[in-house]
Amino acid sequence: MTAALQIEGLSHRFGPLRALDDVSLTVGQGRFTALLGVNGAGKTTLFSLITRLYDSRSGRIVICGHDLRRTPGQALAEIGVVFQSRAMDLDLTVAQNLAYHGALHGMGRKQLTARIAAVIAQVGLQDKLQARVATLSGGQSRRAEIARALMHEPKLLLLDEASVGLDIQARSDVLALVRALVAEAGVGVLWATHLLDEIAPEDDTVILHRGRVLAAGTAREIASTRTLSEVFLDMTATPETAP
Repeated sequence: MTAALQIEGLSHRFGPLRALDDVSLTVGQGRFTALLGVNGAGKTTLFSLITRLYDSRSGRIVICGHDLRRTPGQALAEIGVVFQSRAMDLDLTVAQNLAYHGALHGMGRKQLTARIAAVIAQVGLQDKLQARVATLSGGQSRRAEIARALMHEPKLLLLDEASVGLDIQARSDVLALVRALVAEAGVGVLWATHLLDEIAPEDDTVILHRGRVLAAGTAREIASTRTLSEVFLDMTATPETAP
């Protein structure tokens, strides 16, 4: 089975700063993959390269079998993205935001109507479809952004710190929604986070620190006989913080 995302030997610099150093990882179809790292680990840089906000000059990115450098249009068509910063127009309704995004992907009126109904049901916001985005709670806003990312039926969903700024219940709801998409729709998910309690033992997990992959496998495999928290803290300890 073709992976939803395959990254091989990816590096990136900002001048003298090496933001990513020979990063390789895989996101399987129908798999939830946690990208775990502290702030500044390189998670957002990696997402920016996958989405071509930055141009990758080394390494290889393949999305659902499409090489990002050789066939960028086909590769990017398979991606839905929820960035850490809000991306929806606050002055428009949820429906208007979804329609605009769908139109950018070439959808006609009939297809737009069907897709909006489908994604709004997936995220459980039927009663907020005509509400202005500015009036939504943090959790509702995040669910609306996930609906937007799903409009064109992507096979790979990227979420960069999607739970930041949410209360405990909203964070739990958003995470449960994304896991349901994996289980029920077979979407491959790359979930970037610095919060260890968002990772389940069976989740594929990649620990990224200072631009390098320190460990990859299921959370249970990485933790072995210890806790994931203990292993993560040991791996990412600086000389100043190490015991």
